[in-house]
Amino acid sequence: MESFLDKKLQERKDNNSMRCLQLNNGLIDFSSNDYLGLAQSAEAKEANANYFIENKAYKLGATGSRLISGNSAFAENLENEIAQFHKAEAGLIFNSGYDANLGLFACIAQKGDTIICDENIHACIIDGARLSFAQRFTFKHNNLESLENKLKNSQGNIFIAVESVYSMDGDMAPLKEISALAKKYNANIIVDEAHAIGIIGKNGEGLVQHLGLQNHIFARVVTFGKALGCHGAIVLGSNKLKNYLINFARSFIYTTALPLHSLVTIQIMYAQMAKQKDIELLNNNISHFKSQFLNKKFELIESDSAIQCLIIPGNEECKNTALFLQQKGFDVRAILSPTVATTKERLRICLHAFNSNSEITALCNTLILRT
Repeated sequence: MESFLDKKLQERKDNNSMRCLQLNNGLIDFSSNDYLGLAQSAEAKEANANYFIENKAYKLGATGSRLISGNSAFAENLENEIAQFHKAEAGLIFNSGYDANLGLFACIAQKGDTIICDENIHACIIDGARLSFAQRFTFKHNNLESLENKLKNSQGNIFIAVESVYSMDGDMAPLKEISALAKKYNANIIVDEAHAIGIIGKNGEGLVQHLGLQNHIFARVVTFGKALGCHGAIVLGSNKLKNYLINFARSFIYTTALPLHSLVTIQIMYAQMAKQKDIELLNNNISHFKSQFLNKKFELIESDSAIQCLIIPGNEECKNTALFLQQKGFDVRAILSPTVATTKERLRICLHAFNSNSEITALCNTLILRT
């Protein structure tokens, strides 16, 4: 077995795709998903601390799954509050976005059904679809013709899986057009809103609500670990869907629930997110970043989100460019194949409300100097 591990790791080293953990303390943050800076919000920290000073009769852990000892009135009320914010009938909290997508897709489609995913979909959705017994297709990224061709060959209950904002490109799904196709073929849309929450919409409610499509979407997965700066996720949909997941989603049923501390933090972060100032600051920084590359010979993927990607083909060159930026004080990470397609390796630059104009300008000038 050790020989097998050595062989597989050496293959990664040979093609410059070896992953490793690293600490980049002290660097300017252009890599985290903390788009609004809520993970470091002094106001949120104070609100969290005050809650537990005022409410001392609490447990450090949930002590069990939601179906045994881990449920609470706080959790149920929070689910209702979040569902109301997102104009959904109901919501069910999961321990992470990965757990939510894994549990949802693994149980919602049955043998004889069809799941159709955008080719750039999150890995957790791919894993969940694999665990189902459904027929699985992928369609070309944001390509409506490709999607319709797959819909024509689908059977049973049909599920279309997309991200509202794609995590490795930063671009958005054409949800209105996809919704029209879903109606034509009687398909159900599931939207992962992970990178849209906090970014899209007047109050950061996400792309689905921003477009007024909440009544046309079968399920939304909202994660709390990106712009909300904490942890966990919620699946939004009908009351029937919630009850179905409670009964059949294994990643919900067979795991210890989130502790009260996490739930309180989620509630506080929703209140913080609704403040438009942070969203406005972020949008200004996105515009400023993009303006630095006008008339420059760079392949910047078209995106109006906090995720801005610069294509630098080849794992070695992409890694070296990221290392160069880190040495200059900027925390920028390389996204390599096989995570993305060969020749589409890129620097994934995450912008935040707390990045200053001078920091963004310095990053861009350093990039231009390097390339």
